[in-house]
Amino acid sequence: MATDVGLRRRLICLAAVLGWTALSIQMYLVLYFRWSSGGSLLGGLMSFFSYFTVLTNMLVVVVLTCAATHRESAARRWFLQPWVTSGITVSIVLVSLAYSLLLRRMFHPEGWQVVADELLHDVMPLLFLVYWWFCVPKGTLRFKHLSLWLIYPCIYFAYALLRGHLLSAYPYWFLNVNMLGYAQVFINAAGVLVGFVVIGLVVIGLDRWRARCQ
Repeated sequence: MATDVGLRRRLICLAAVLGWTALSIQMYLVLYFRWSSGGSLLGGLMSFFSYFTVLTNMLVVVVLTCAATHRESAARRWFLQPWVTSGITVSIVLVSLAYSLLLRRMFHPEGWQVVADELLHDVMPLLFLVYWWFCVPKGTLRFKHLSLWLIYPCIYFAYALLRGHLLSAYPYWFLNVNMLGYAQVFINAAGVLVGFVVIGLVVIGLDRWRARCQ
């Protein structure tokens, strides 16, 4: 039994390291591009933290890091609550699906960008979903949690619009007000939000089904 716990912790640690590596590669690429094009590194950092993909993967690796460590803290206890981890699971699954459906065909990355894209959009979502399935206690999720999970994407949407209005730079084409106009952007955002809700309902359903089977 102790061996199984130790093995599980090592695998979680490996997933956390992989996630931090992916984020580090992506940050390096963003900053290098800004530097080589004559832009400011501060602007590069602002650009890096403007992506839902990056922010959500950061939440993912924080949870994995908390799960891999023994040191108790208020932050660790908060992130490892099943409803918090489950909400992050919903968000990272949305990242993967939205990239595959809306963005993948528009990009043709090369070199290290391929590695970063695959890790952030495919590998880490899958690993975190596996972590949620096997390591997060089941049976505690309620429909009220879905309304709490929605706060994150809604705040991000408001931030993306505000940043775009101030800098005329939008992180994703379907949020580009300059190109599409506010009406179409809100329609696009509503569609993504519906997808988020559907994923959330599936996660809640799986949580209840898994709890009955245990």
